[in-house]
Amino acid sequence: MAHVITAACIDVKDGACVQCCPVDCIYEGARTLYIHPDECIDCGVCVSACPTQAIYEEFRLPPGMAHFTTINREFFDAAVSGLGSPGGAADVGPVACDHPAIGRAIAG
Repeated sequence: MAHVITAACIDVKDGACVQCCPVDCIYEGARTLYIHPDECIDCGVCVSACPTQAIYEEFRLPPGMAHFTTINREFFDAAVSGLGSPGGAADVGPVACDHPAIGRAIAG
């Protein structure tokens, strides 16, 4: 996984990152956005576009945020969202669920 969306996106979902992603790998859940780990090309454009500074390279995650790597990856498991690897967020549209850990999270 190249980039990870963290807690600062929960209940914000600004979407600037979605608009600039050249490979359409940022998907919308009910409360937050998720980067598909197999579709991200590690270009970093989303990092500079994010006004809430919620996106990090996986190896640069702030202390206490490492679990967001698992959250972003598991969101695409069939048991969580049913998405799997659709090959682009635009055709999928918003998904009415989130990773279970996001459902319990408090933004900020």
